[in-house]
Amino acid sequence: MPSTYERIRADIIAAMKARDTKTATILRTCDAAIQRASMDQGKPIDEGLVMTTLRKAVKNLSDARDEFAKAGRTDLVDANSTEITLLEAYLPKGLDAAQTEALVAEVLLATGATTKKDMGRVMGALKQHPSAGQLDFAVVSRLLQSKLA
Repeated sequence: MPSTYERIRADIIAAMKARDTKTATILRTCDAAIQRASMDQGKPIDEGLVMTTLRKAVKNLSDARDEFAKAGRTDLVDANSTEITLLEAYLPKGLDAAQTEALVAEVLLATGATTKKDMGRVMGALKQHPSAGQLDFAVVSRLLQSKLA
């Protein structure tokens, strides 16, 4: 089974052969970001680096899309939505709300956290959890704030 990075590279070639310049450009930009992250961190390209880079790109695009929507730029909102949809196809499916809540409750019990001062410890434990790649930490943060006194 090919890695996510290999799939992206193969999809770039397929898009170029199909003369789908929009998809090819989006994926080339993503490939460049992955390679740049690899060089900046001095690490080889692995699945973790690819996932981190993809998540960061999707988050930045989502933030930009929100700003474009506030400014009434529907053309840019549509372009960003297309790019987000394409990149999200390479990300693993995230945990649903019930699974996220169950995982947070489990980590709260394991860490013994009771106050908002313990939030950093809980977030650190969640980031070490095997399911960390499937968590939306903005949602987790809001959930923790509501559960901790």
